[in-house]
Amino acid sequence: MTIQDIRPPEDIPYLLGALREGDRGFSGPFTGRHRKKDGTVIEVEAYAERESWGARTIVLAQIHDVTERKRVEEALRLSQERFRLLVEGAKEYAIFMLDPEGRVASWNSGAERLKGYQDEEIIGQHFSRFYSPEDVERGKPEEDLRLAAARGQYDDEGWRVRKDGSQFWADVIITALKDEAGRLRGFSKVTHDVTARKRAEEALLLQVTNVLIANLDIRQLLTAIAAGIHQVMPNEYAAVALYDPELGKLRLQTLTAPFRNETALSEALLPIEGSPAAVAFTAREPLVLNDLSVSRFPPEVMQPWRSAGAKSACWLPLINRSRVLGTLILASREAGAFTQENVRLLMQVAAQVAVALDNAMAYRQVVKLKDRLAEERSYLEEELRTEYNFEEIVGESAALKRVLKQVETVAPTDATVLIQGETGTGKELIARAIHRLSARRERTFVRLNCAAIPTGLLESELFGHEKGAFTGAIAQRIGRLELSHQGTLFLDEVGDIPLEVQPKLLRTLQGKEFERLGSSRTILVDVRLIAATNRNLAKMVEDRQFRSDLYYRLKVFPITVPSLRERPEDVPLLVWYFVQKYAQRMNKKIGTISPETMKALSDWHWPGNVRELESLIERAVIVSQGGGLRVPLAELKAVPEAELGGKATLEAVEREHILRILRETGGVISGPHGAAARLGLPRTTLNAKLRKLGIYRKNQ
Repeated sequence: MTIQDIRPPEDIPYLLGALREGDRGFSGPFTGRHRKKDGTVIEVEAYAERESWGARTIVLAQIHDVTERKRVEEALRLSQERFRLLVEGAKEYAIFMLDPEGRVASWNSGAERLKGYQDEEIIGQHFSRFYSPEDVERGKPEEDLRLAAARGQYDDEGWRVRKDGSQFWADVIITALKDEAGRLRGFSKVTHDVTARKRAEEALLLQVTNVLIANLDIRQLLTAIAAGIHQVMPNEYAAVALYDPELGKLRLQTLTAPFRNETALSEALLPIEGSPAAVAFTAREPLVLNDLSVSRFPPEVMQPWRSAGAKSACWLPLINRSRVLGTLILASREAGAFTQENVRLLMQVAAQVAVALDNAMAYRQVVKLKDRLAEERSYLEEELRTEYNFEEIVGESAALKRVLKQVETVAPTDATVLIQGETGTGKELIARAIHRLSARRERTFVRLNCAAIPTGLLESELFGHEKGAFTGAIAQRIGRLELSHQGTLFLDEVGDIPLEVQPKLLRTLQGKEFERLGSSRTILVDVRLIAATNRNLAKMVEDRQFRSDLYYRLKVFPITVPSLRERPEDVPLLVWYFVQKYAQRMNKKIGTISPETMKALSDWHWPGNVRELESLIERAVIVSQGGGLRVPLAELKAVPEAELGGKATLEAVEREHILRILRETGGVISGPHGAAARLGLPRTTLNAKLRKLGIYRKNQ
């Protein structure tokens, strides 16, 4: 065979030319093609050398099959060409190649357009000239390369600088280039100008911020948060879970839900562990679950989300001034709805929401304190109008000292005290003494006369109510329980509490929590309770007029205040005390009391007790002229038993005494000279007693 037999016909001219060239010496390498026995054509590379062999001339040829190498070289050439076209065509991206020290080795036309430099100005220069002087001073360029080398790839966003000094917001990816041995050979750096996106985000965040800051009311703010988040990222479910330090749980506030068209503000309590919200709260990092069908959380925790049709969800911590307020929760019916870009923007929104919520909660606390102070002021003003003006407890009798010893014993504790005794014996004065000697003396002493409040309003007065809770509830009202938080609540005439209210009071005393009328929100309260009554609660329990469980809950430490007739030795001291008190108030000087008058006062059985004595002395000071006290002793005549219908009970004596005062005042109850003032009672209390004793105008 000749050499032409194994060459494709079209390659013969080229072969002959090569042989002729070979006449001048060695030839090669030269490329060509050979045809194999089966007809397959392969690429070859040949080396040829001319030799004389006797009378003949021969050519020694060495031929290599380079078909695969040619294929790889062509593929590499095409790949390089495509890469060059890609890099040069990506004019929106600045693509750099950096050496291990960070000097620019090459860049594309996009980098030239973005940075404003020519090739000759930037090749060989350190890439730190693209950073601001402040970033260079704090070593950010070197830190970026260090992070890229350590991680393999480093993503960053921030302001970068052009040749003319102008700045743009850049999205940067730096990738470390290493050989097979792991040695660093350089870096690739891709920069994208996202200033327009940054400005749009800032405008959106500003708009959301303006909406949030404008709302200080929590409920209005929650509605505004829902609307603001929907602008940033459409979602089917949004909620905030705020930490309640008193309960140690997250209180869920639903903003929008797939099962309702309007904003829902329903509440729920979430445990502080074992839930996605708790993880984001404690870790202070966003938690994204882009497939709720597969989750590390218990099925019962994730079931509500799946039932609502959510397929992906995101929990973001609400952090303000290094304090975690709770979590912002978003859910979508689409799987994989929350990308890194979404989460980055939502974290900025969450920061604004945290500031707004912190401000709103602070504002709510201020309003709450303001309302409470207003209620306390109103209450104290009412107290000043109805105060019995007992400046101190007066007396030296053994019976009174025994009571004062009991007061001294129980005051430092938080035990519930039940004060029993006849009307007018000073039960409220004993209650105030317990409060003043307790650790709660710096807090409010709140008094509620249960007999003076109509039955239908007593529950509202005790627990408070929300606006619209019942007809006439035109505004929210704080109850006496909430008003006395960390202080003392004194329930006078506790035996008059209706049976239907007693269970709720019992639950409050046992659980230290309650709900206002018209609200499902639980309010924790820390109150020391002191109750007082002139009624026989034990007998009322037997007659099923008072709950036994409440009775025993009140009777933790009972104190019985003696009547004035049980301590007659205290009458002279009380007389002089009241004389000085009212003489000073009326600008009179009274220095003497006749022995006959003092004996008559000491011998009287005082059915109205100290209150009756005080009223009598006040009248005496009013009518007295000169330095001696003139007491209307005619009022101290005993009421005949026959006039009382043969029932000389305390209640009968009290009824007759009130009737006598009403006759003297012509039936006038209010005013400085009315029956209430004469008896030393508030008008409302006297009206309650009149109803209780069955006294009407026809009786007068």
